[in-house]
Amino acid sequence: MPDTELQEDFEVIIESNPSWFDIDWQGIVQYRDMLFFLVYRDFVAKYKQTILGPLWFIIQPLFMTLIFTVIFGKVAGLSTDGLPGVLFYLSGQLGWTYFAQCFSTTSTTFIANANLFGKVYFPRVVVPLSVVVSNLLAFTIQLVTFLCFWTYFKFFTDKGDLFGMSATIVLLPLLILQVAGIALGVGLWMSALTAKYRDLTHAASFLIQGWMYVTPVIYPLSEVPENWRWVVSLNPMTSVVESFRHMFLGTSSLTSGLVGMSVGITIVVALSGLALFNRVQRTFVDYS
Repeated sequence: MPDTELQEDFEVIIESNPSWFDIDWQGIVQYRDMLFFLVYRDFVAKYKQTILGPLWFIIQPLFMTLIFTVIFGKVAGLSTDGLPGVLFYLSGQLGWTYFAQCFSTTSTTFIANANLFGKVYFPRVVVPLSVVVSNLLAFTIQLVTFLCFWTYFKFFTDKGDLFGMSATIVLLPLLILQVAGIALGVGLWMSALTAKYRDLTHAASFLIQGWMYVTPVIYPLSEVPENWRWVVSLNPMTSVVESFRHMFLGTSSLTSGLVGMSVGITIVVALSGLALFNRVQRTFVDYS
């Protein structure tokens, strides 16, 4: 009798092989508690046994700003478009650091979570989504740090007239969403490829390092020769970094065409990455 009751309560659903874009959105909502748990895990585990803890979110961009100021500002003499070097480099790192952190973690989603994926079912995309959300906490801390320096230079130095916030600051949430979309899309592409070709895990670090130098983080877009700007425009992070500077400092070389191209590339990268990830996650456990 107990066996009969168990058999009656047990239901098996057999479905045909879905399309690449058949994402289990309902499952993501149902597993939202797991999403929140992974966000908490990612944030706590990263600095659990460190002395300074979340202070590293402040120390890292300040240290990089110091290096950029000395090496590229003083030694190389690269322009900052007349802006205070500290604000120029900190604003450039806001979007870039968030992108780099999300990409680096999501690019190893399958490899880093192979044991978990092989033991229990849940929508696999929950893991990279948790990375994007947890890194928002680090972004917020870095944004507050930047605003402290912004306030100091604006109201307590003689350089306050050189910059100011733009009215486009109201679009900041959309800009952050775009950064998340780029990082998620590229990270999902890389995670899907590294699931089968493990050598690409070593290429990810080289990719992110090289990508930074073709993004105007340490130099303004105005310094790029006109005949090469179309190449830089193909990099969606170019518009993002320049948009951060435009919003907070009121100066940039942005054009509507550059922004439109960046948004279009972001949508294509995000959707294609999600589709490829969705395809690979069905068979990853079989050859992992």
